[in-house]
Amino acid sequence: MKKIIVLGGDGFCGWPTSLHLSSLGHEVMIVDNMSRRKIDIDLETSSLTPISNLGERISTWHEVSGKTIEFRNLNLASDFDRFVTILREFQPDAIVHFAEQRSAPYSMKSTDNKRYTVDNNVRATHNVLSAIVEVGADIHLVHLGTMGVYGYGWAGDSSIPEGYLEVTLDTSSGPKRKEILHPADPGSVYHMTKTLDQLLFAFYAKNDRIQVTDLHQGIVWGTQTAQTALDERLINRFDYDGDYGTVLNRFLMQAAIGFPLTVHGTGGQTRAFIHINDTVRCIELAISNPPERGERPMILNQVTESHRVRDLAEMVSKMTGTEVQFLPNPRLEANENTLNVENNKFLDLGLTPTTLSEGLLAEVRDIAQKYSFRVDRSKILAKSLWRKGMISQ
Repeated sequence: MKKIIVLGGDGFCGWPTSLHLSSLGHEVMIVDNMSRRKIDIDLETSSLTPISNLGERISTWHEVSGKTIEFRNLNLASDFDRFVTILREFQPDAIVHFAEQRSAPYSMKSTDNKRYTVDNNVRATHNVLSAIVEVGADIHLVHLGTMGVYGYGWAGDSSIPEGYLEVTLDTSSGPKRKEILHPADPGSVYHMTKTLDQLLFAFYAKNDRIQVTDLHQGIVWGTQTAQTALDERLINRFDYDGDYGTVLNRFLMQAAIGFPLTVHGTGGQTRAFIHINDTVRCIELAISNPPERGERPMILNQVTESHRVRDLAEMVSKMTGTEVQFLPNPRLEANENTLNVENNKFLDLGLTPTTLSEGLLAEVRDIAQKYSFRVDRSKILAKSLWRKGMISQ
């Protein structure tokens, strides 16, 4: 069993991951500054599900499982020295890094939001790497990245490899084959910070022999895991607003309250998806299979399937009888794209993918129906514009 720090362990992916790792017998500490809850206050919205405060969540987990999770309230972007002290005292074997502002629309909402996202995300990641070097310990860093670092301009039958692309360089001595980081093409300030993370990881793996696993995750859907379903006080977040709600969860929430399924643009955007249960399982597998010291960062595509947005809307519409409504797209992106993604590494490590099924979709819809009285309909539509002068919704 390992000692694991989960950075951002109060969040949508961080909380179920913390419980999952604790349930396996690992000693878990959450480090979080509660920024996601503060953003809810700023946006005047909240999770569809009534999430308890973190102290109650942790005490409830101890009550139902007999296991203890520690917590430290700390801002990674600004409190470097205290984080170093935590690493020296707790002596983790692994750090799971979720502690970044995770919404592309939120990152594009205003100049202040863009600056906050860069300041928070890049400084937090660099402080984590610097702190690992400072304490001089063998700590495996597992980072939640995004498929969005690749962009969505890749067409045809070509597939996106797991992080690295083999190229041939023309040199004076003849062709030379080399593997490079796959070219980045971020579509938002948020996605840009994740591409900067990649370069930081590459440098610190080369220069300081840090063990890094970077998980390029697709869009997460679902809300509950086996652990969060044990008690309502453990329930996970369910974001539905236009800034933080992920597309499939938003469709299921909209269907639950009889609100038209809002598709932006043509709906021909193809995206990669993963169920929250597979997210926590992938983190477990990554922790158990670290790269060797001195190796380049291990990059794994943390996805299970790809779908066009309008196809998802049609699927939910047929299941629920809800109307599909096409709206202007507030983002700057292609109207249509294909997406073929390699995910062989997780399959080889033993992941059994959870794919879309009517039963799992109905489970999310049922949660949305149960808490539908908490919906603020004024927060459903996406309003963040990628560029000034674009048509607002």
